[in-house]
Amino acid sequence: MSKTKRSKAQAALFLALTFGFGTTLPLTTSLLNPAPVVAQTSQFPDVASNYWAAGFINELVSREIIAGFPDGSFKPDAPVTRAQFAAMVQKALSKTKGRDAISFVDVSANYWAYTAITNSYQMGFLSGYPGQVFRPEQNIPREQVLVSLANGLNYSAMNNASTVLSYYSDASSISDFARPAIAAATERKMVVNYANLKQLNPKRNATRAEVAALIYQALFSQGQVAAINSQYIVTQQVAATPATSFRIPAGTAIPVNYTAEKILLTKDETVPVALMVSSDIVSSQGVVLIPKGSEVMGEFRPSGDGTQFIAQRLKLTDGRMIAINATSNVVTETESVGKGTNVGSLLKNAALGAGAAAAISAVTGDKAIATEELLIGAGAGILATLIPQFLGLNKVDLLVVKPDTNLDLTFNSDLTIQ
Repeated sequence: MSKTKRSKAQAALFLALTFGFGTTLPLTTSLLNPAPVVAQTSQFPDVASNYWAAGFINELVSREIIAGFPDGSFKPDAPVTRAQFAAMVQKALSKTKGRDAISFVDVSANYWAYTAITNSYQMGFLSGYPGQVFRPEQNIPREQVLVSLANGLNYSAMNNASTVLSYYSDASSISDFARPAIAAATERKMVVNYANLKQLNPKRNATRAEVAALIYQALFSQGQVAAINSQYIVTQQVAATPATSFRIPAGTAIPVNYTAEKILLTKDETVPVALMVSSDIVSSQGVVLIPKGSEVMGEFRPSGDGTQFIAQRLKLTDGRMIAINATSNVVTETESVGKGTNVGSLLKNAALGAGAAAAISAVTGDKAIATEELLIGAGAGILATLIPQFLGLNKVDLLVVKPDTNLDLTFNSDLTIQ
């Protein structure tokens, strides 16, 4: 066989091995007849019936997710490249695409796995390295396979990651970036360790047999396949940490910030707003009770000559919602808006209540400011009903709230939290 024909046959085989045989590929006539491949239902000579991964391999072969080689073998111990894994995972666990494609500098449009890599990226299973590099020919380590599957399926650990991972004798070898995802995968019985159940081998390159087992267990976690009876599936039950109650006393400050540098309001409007907790609130024992990034949901209400934020609910970063009783100080700082006001400077990094937007629009005559991007607490449609009350005024004083500097928020009563 000439070098050219051999190369084309190998390319066709490589595509078939990775995508399975149910995939339609734009093959030329010279690529249509590579050496015959083992049928999906056949037994591979190098995968005995009692081989530890036989059940996983045979099931995925029957689903045309993986296939054997021309000589009839499966080569279960061969490594898997990132490109090959992309082809397998995007076919096995096809899901809605959640992000736009990017162009990896080392994956050309005519690369055999270009579409598979693009799909796996858009579905959230794989990402690249800094500089939009994908490294398609790099062998994929076991920890990357588990991170890919757990993150792509949007799994997060239900218990403390360190507690879950303490099951593994080599837990200290797991990369920091991989720990939360591997903990989540462990809880969902996605981890398969041969031959030592407690040895994860996170940095070792994944083999074809291991990738078959891990992908199958990912399908199992989604309820798409039946359970396989294997002694190498990690199924230990992690006891949840007993709940401990902590009391946050009245008077405790809640540091908050907001996406805009300032919020402009009229003195008589009520505006719902969600503020962000800007740093952890911890107990005297150092336990994080309210993590940075939690949301304080409430509203600004008129109070005397100013406005006051009334907190109503706290949404923690784990999704828990807690009723709270907290308020800010009364903010009375104002800014005058007149016909000659530079609207661009006024609105730079600002958010507007609907009343403030209507006032600015009526007094300055600038109708372009009423955008959904600036408005909080109401849609642009309400402006038409508010603008008339400000028409004819030469000036209006608006309250200016600066969340980072003058919005002191404190608990009015004790809060018990677990």
